[in-house]
Amino acid sequence: MPTDLERKQTLALRLLSMFLCTLLLLETVRVPAPASAASETPPSAPCGTGCNGYDVVVIGSEIEGVLLAREAHAAGLSVLILDPREKPGGELIQGQMLVLDEPNDNRKRSLVQGELKPLYDGYKAGNIRKLPAFESYYRKLIREIPLRSGITIDGVEIEDTDGQGTEQRKTLKSVTYLANDGKLYQVQAGYFVENTDFNALTVHLGNLRIPGMESLYNGTKPDYMAATYMLRFKSVNWNKLHQAVLEDYPLTNVVKKYGANTYVDWDFATGFSNLTYNYRPRDSHLMLRGLNATYQKDGEVIINSLLVYDVDPADPQSVRSAVARAKAEAPYIAKYLRKHIPGFGKAELNGYPDYLYIRDYNRYETDYVLNYKDVMSGRMFWDNVTVGGYTVDLQATRVVKKGIGYGKPDRYGIPLRSFELKSYDNVLVAGKNIGAEIKAYGSARIIPTTALAGETMGILLGREWKQGHKRLSELTPGDFRRIHRYLKKDYDIRIDQ
Repeated sequence: MPTDLERKQTLALRLLSMFLCTLLLLETVRVPAPASAASETPPSAPCGTGCNGYDVVVIGSEIEGVLLAREAHAAGLSVLILDPREKPGGELIQGQMLVLDEPNDNRKRSLVQGELKPLYDGYKAGNIRKLPAFESYYRKLIREIPLRSGITIDGVEIEDTDGQGTEQRKTLKSVTYLANDGKLYQVQAGYFVENTDFNALTVHLGNLRIPGMESLYNGTKPDYMAATYMLRFKSVNWNKLHQAVLEDYPLTNVVKKYGANTYVDWDFATGFSNLTYNYRPRDSHLMLRGLNATYQKDGEVIINSLLVYDVDPADPQSVRSAVARAKAEAPYIAKYLRKHIPGFGKAELNGYPDYLYIRDYNRYETDYVLNYKDVMSGRMFWDNVTVGGYTVDLQATRVVKKGIGYGKPDRYGIPLRSFELKSYDNVLVAGKNIGAEIKAYGSARIIPTTALAGETMGILLGREWKQGHKRLSELTPGDFRRIHRYLKKDYDIRIDQ
C-alpha cells in the first residue's frame, strides 16, 4: 500500500502533467503570428488571443521614426515597425531623395546632430552619395528591429482616460491591421508612432487638420506643396559645368544668364532657373523648377527638380500614376538639359526611382503647434527635443506657382509637445507629421530637424518612460533640465539653447 506521502506525490505529478498538457493545447490553437514573428522581439505583455503586445509600435519606415525605434530598441524596449509601403525606406531609399538639405544657424554652423551626423559627414566628404551607400546606412539602422511591410490599418481601439483639469485624454489601446498574407492581426503598445508620409495612423484618430498651403491665400480647399520625382543621370561632365559658371563671373553676370541662386562647386549645384522654367512639360501635372543637384562621382548626378502636382500619397493608384507620368517625361527633360545646361551634352538617364519624395500632406493638431514667430524669433522651449535653422522654404502648388520663401531663421527649438498628438497620452508623431503651422513647417520639415526629434524621443521612451515610469506628457521643466544635461553628456546632443 502506498504511504500518504507517496499518494500526495503521485497526485502532484498528475496535476503538473494536466497543467503542461493544457499549455500545449493552448499553444496549438493559438491564432498564428505574423509571418515575420520569428525575428520579432517578444511582446512586452500578453494582450489576448490573436494579439501581440509591444512597448512601441511605429507605423511607417521613414528614417525619422526609424531613429526613434532604434533608440527605443537600444534601451531594451520591445519595438515593432509596421510599414504600409511594400518596401521600407520611404523618401530616402524608395524615393531616392539623396540630395541632403542641411540646417545651420546664422553663423553658418551646422545643426546636424546625433545618428544623422555620420551620414551627413560621409555625404559632404563624397563617401555616401550613391544609392547603395545610403541603403547600407539605412539597413544598419533597422537590422535588429522587426519590420513588416505591406500592411493596411483596418481599425483602432481608443479608450477615454481621466485627464488633468478639464482636459480629457485618450489612450490608443490597439491597432488592427491587414497583412499582405490576407490575415488580420492586432497589436497593443505602450506608445504608437505615426511615421508615414500620408497619416496612415493619425487619420483614424479624430484630430483636427492643421491648415496647409491654402492658408497663405485664404483658399477653401486643402492645398499641398508638390511632390518630387528624383532625376538620375550618368555621363555628366561636372568639371565643364563648374568651369562654365566660373567663366561667367562676376555674380551679377551669372544671375543674369542663369537666374538667382545659381551656384556650382565641385560637389553641388543649384539654380539655373532661367533655363529650367523655360522647359514646357508635355504633362500638365509636372513642372521643372530650378536645379538642386548633387554630383555622385564617376559622371553620375542626381537632381531634385521635377515637381509633380496633385499627388495623394494615401492613394496607391495616385502614387503609381504620378511615378508613371514622371518617368514618361524624364527622357524629354534629359534632351532639354543636354541642349541647355553646360556639362550635360552627353548626359543619359541613369535609372528610375519607384517612389516619390512627398514633402507635404495633412498634419494633425499636437499639444503645441509651432508657429512662424517661434521660428523667426529663435525661441527655445523648456521641452526642446530638437533644433532647427533651415530657410522657410515652401515649394510650388498649382496656385503658388513658383513657391515662396519667408526668410532664414537663426537656431530655434522645437518642443516635445509638437510631436505629441493632441488629447492622446500615448501617440507620438514623427517626421513630416510634426505639429507646425505652414510657414513654420517650411523650415522644420527637413529630415535632420525632425530626425533628431525622433532620436531624442526614442531615448526618452527608454530612460524616462520605461525606466522612470513617467508618460512623456508628464515630464516637467525640472525633468527636462536633467534630460538636456544627459543628452549633452551621453549622446552629444545639444538642444537646450
